[in-house]
Amino acid sequence: MRIGTEMKSVGEVMAIGRTFPEVIQRALRMLDIGVCGLDPEAFEFDDLEDSLSNATPLRIFAVAQALQRGMTVERIHELTRIDPWFLHSIEPIVRVHRELKQKSPPFDEATLREAKELGFADRKIRELTQAPPGSIRAERRRLGIVPHLAQIDTLAAEWPAETNYLYSSYHARATDAAPSWRKKVMVLGSGAYRIGSSVEFDWCCVNAVKAARELGYETLMVNYNPETVSTDYDECDKLIFDEVSFESVLEIYEREQPYGVVVSMGGQLPNNLAIRLHRAGVRILGTSAESIDMAEDRHKFSALLDQLGIDQPRWEHVTNASEAERIVERLGGYPVLVRPSYVLSGAAMSVAREKNELARILACAEAVSPEHPVVISKFETHARELEIDAVADGGEIVLWAISEHVEDAGVHSGDATLVLPPQSLYLATIRQARKIAQALAKALRITGPFNVQYLAKHNAVKVIECNLRASRSFPFVSKVTGNNFVIEAMRRMLGVARAVENHSIDLDYVAVKAPMFSFSRLVGADPMLGVEMASTGEVGCFGDDLHEALLHALLATGFKVPRKGVLLSLGPLTDKYWFADEARVLAQEMGLKLYATHGTAEALRTVGVECIELAKRPEDGAMTGMDAIEQGLVDLVINIPIEYDELGRPDGYHIRRRAVDAGIPLITDLQRAQAIIEALRHRKVSDLAILSWDEYAARRPVALK
Repeated sequence: MRIGTEMKSVGEVMAIGRTFPEVIQRALRMLDIGVCGLDPEAFEFDDLEDSLSNATPLRIFAVAQALQRGMTVERIHELTRIDPWFLHSIEPIVRVHRELKQKSPPFDEATLREAKELGFADRKIRELTQAPPGSIRAERRRLGIVPHLAQIDTLAAEWPAETNYLYSSYHARATDAAPSWRKKVMVLGSGAYRIGSSVEFDWCCVNAVKAARELGYETLMVNYNPETVSTDYDECDKLIFDEVSFESVLEIYEREQPYGVVVSMGGQLPNNLAIRLHRAGVRILGTSAESIDMAEDRHKFSALLDQLGIDQPRWEHVTNASEAERIVERLGGYPVLVRPSYVLSGAAMSVAREKNELARILACAEAVSPEHPVVISKFETHARELEIDAVADGGEIVLWAISEHVEDAGVHSGDATLVLPPQSLYLATIRQARKIAQALAKALRITGPFNVQYLAKHNAVKVIECNLRASRSFPFVSKVTGNNFVIEAMRRMLGVARAVENHSIDLDYVAVKAPMFSFSRLVGADPMLGVEMASTGEVGCFGDDLHEALLHALLATGFKVPRKGVLLSLGPLTDKYWFADEARVLAQEMGLKLYATHGTAEALRTVGVECIELAKRPEDGAMTGMDAIEQGLVDLVINIPIEYDELGRPDGYHIRRRAVDAGIPLITDLQRAQAIIEALRHRKVSDLAILSWDEYAARRPVALK
C-alpha cells in the first residue's frame, strides 16, 4: 500500500528520547507491527530502489536495508528525498545491528551501553547474539546500564520544571523525579489507535485512574499515544511516555515500586504482558495472571468449558498444518473458524470455506502467534451472537449487561450493530448467558472487568470466548445503564466494595452501537464484513424503541435514506426468499425501484415482487449492477455473497467496491438489511425525537422481580 496526500492511518505513536536513533527504534516497536525496532532484515523488498522511491508504510525499513547493503546516503537521499541528517542518524543502528550478530555473551560495558543508547531492546540484542533468555537484562543491570526517568521541560529552561510529564532514556544519568512514599497504582495504556483498539480503551484507562485517585492512591500512567486523554499529564499523578512492553514496564515497576499494576483496562496489548510480568514478580491487580492465561489460551479455555459442562462450538487443537484437513473432516466439514491465542480484535482469525483458504489462513495465524496453539472450530451458520459485559469480585458478578448483535454470527463484535437491552432474545437465552458468565467468573476467580461472547441458536447457547479485561463495549454499556463499569471494576480490584443497583434488562429505552468504516480511504479493499474487525470508529444512540435508536445511529454514521432505488443481490436461494417481505416494503410501501441480479430477480418475481433484472456482464446493451450505480439509479446497495472462489474471496466484489467509491450506503449482512428496512418502515426520519442523555437516564427502570 502506497501512502501519499490522502490520509490512511488510523492512529499514531509518540516516542520521546534524547537522540533520533533511540526514538525511531522505540517508535517502530510501539507500532506493534511485529518488529523489534529498525531491523534492516525485517522485510524483503523485491525492488529495493522502487521501495525507496515510492512512499509506503515500510519505506523506513527499506532505508535500513539499503544502508546494510552498502548504498550511500547520497543515493538514498536521491531516491527518497529524506534529509541526509536522518539517514546519517540511521547508519549507527545498522552498524551496531551488524556488529551484534558477530558477538556473543559476555559483553563489555561499552558494547551494551552503545546498543541501549541507540534504542535496541533487550530481546533484539538477545536475538542477534543468541544469548540465553533473561541474560541481557541481567548483564546490563550488573553493569549498571539502566534507564532513568527524565522530565519534559515545559518551561524552556527559564525556570526549574516541576512537571509530572516523564520519559525514560538510557542517555539520562539520573532520574529527574524520585519515587514518592505514597501507595501507588500503575495503569498500562492501550498504545496506538488501530483497528480493534481505539478510544474505548483510553476511556477505560482514564476512568480507572480516576477511581484510584478518588481512593487516595498515587496514579502512574504508562502510555505512548499523543492523541489520548490518558496522556494528558493532568489526568494522573505521574505520566510516563514509554513503551507498554515487558522490558519497559518491569524497569518502571522496579523503580517506582507501586502497590500493583493494572493490565485489564488497556485492551489486548497490556493483557498480553500479564503472565510474563507475574513471573517476573510484578503484582497484577484484580484477576490473576494464571486465570488470564487460561482464558486467552484457546486450548486451556476450551478444556475449562468442557470441565464446567458449558457448550461450545466443536474444536480441535492444531499442532501441524498437515493435520488440518483431517481435523476439518472430523469437525463435519467446512466452513471452519481458525482462532490463534492472544490476538487483538480477531487478528489472524478467519473463516475458511475450502482447503486452499485454510492453508493460507494457518500461515497467517502462525506469523501472528507462533508461541501459542491454534484452534480450528466448526463455524456455526445462521446463529445469533450476544455478549455480556460484567464486573466480578472474588468470582461473584456484581454488575452485568447483555447486548445482542443485529447481524448473524460471523461478523466481528467490533463491526456488529449492538443493541442494549436485547430486543429479540428469549428470556431463557438471557438466563443461560447470565448463568454461564457466573460459572466462568467463579471458575476463573475473576475480580475486575470481563466479557463473554456467545452463539445462540434454537435457544441453545454456546461460548465463543471470554476476555478477562475491559472490552470495547464497556464505555457503551456504562453510558446506557448509568453504571460506570470501569470505576466499579477498579474499586473492586483495590478491595473496595459498595452496594450496586444493576439495571440493564429493564431500561425504559433502547440504545444502539453502530460501526463506522473507512473503506473509501482503502483503495481496492473489499468492503465485506467478517470475523476480522474492519471498522475504525463507532457511534452510540438512544431511542424509545429499536427502530428509533437504530435510525439515529445509522444517520450518525452518514447513512442516507434511499429515495431513488435499491440494488439487490441476495446470496443463497434461502436468503432470496427470506428477504421477500422486506423487498415488498421497499417497492410497495416506500415506493423505491428495485434493481436485482439475475438469481435474485428470478426469486422475487416468483413471490410477486416486481424488479428490473440486471445482467452479469454488459452484453447486447443490457444494464449491469455497475451501470445502475454509475447512472445514479440506486442510492442503496444490499449485496450478500453467494459463493467463494478457491482463495475464499466472495463474489460481488466489483458492485460492493463501486458502491463505496460512489458514496452509496452498502449493506452486506441480511439481518442488518432487514432491521434497517423495518426501522425505515416504522419511523420517518423527520419524526425522530432528539433528547439529551440526561433525559433518557432520568427514566428510572422498574426492577424485575
